[in-house]
Amino acid sequence: MTSRDQLLPARTPEGRVRIECALPCPAHFYRYLYGEVGRAHHWTDRLSWSDEAIRDHLARAFVFVMYAGGAPAGYFELQPHDDGSVEIAYFGLLPEFKGRGLGKHLLTVAVEEAWDRRPARVWLHTCTLDDPAAMPNYRKRGFRPFKQETYWIETE
Repeated sequence: MTSRDQLLPARTPEGRVRIECALPCPAHFYRYLYGEVGRAHHWTDRLSWSDEAIRDHLARAFVFVMYAGGAPAGYFELQPHDDGSVEIAYFGLLPEFKGRGLGKHLLTVAVEEAWDRRPARVWLHTCTLDDPAAMPNYRKRGFRPFKQETYWIETE
């Protein structure tokens, strides 16, 4: 997205969920969110990070947590870049909360929070390992493909 007005918002009914910035986000909680949300999608890059590495990373990022009924339901991570852009670096729901329409609301808030930082553009990555609902959600919120790459990774 190159403009805030490209966002096509979608919301959940008031009172169903709340989304809060985890500031500061404890390393163990970050590791939990990353591991549980990313387990089915082969997110492994950060699993071996030390607490210190996580804290160093989070000093330059913003983590927002969605709660439903008081329990963590998902999260997103915003990463500002030197080129003036903000990346939605990680985004997703815990397995128990998928299929309830919460992802569209979480993505809406992620995009709004990204634009609140006044970037030149807001962007994200996706891949074929992501949830099948991811790409349709991204497109329905106003994201458009910019670049496509093909590469292979070992998942087992």
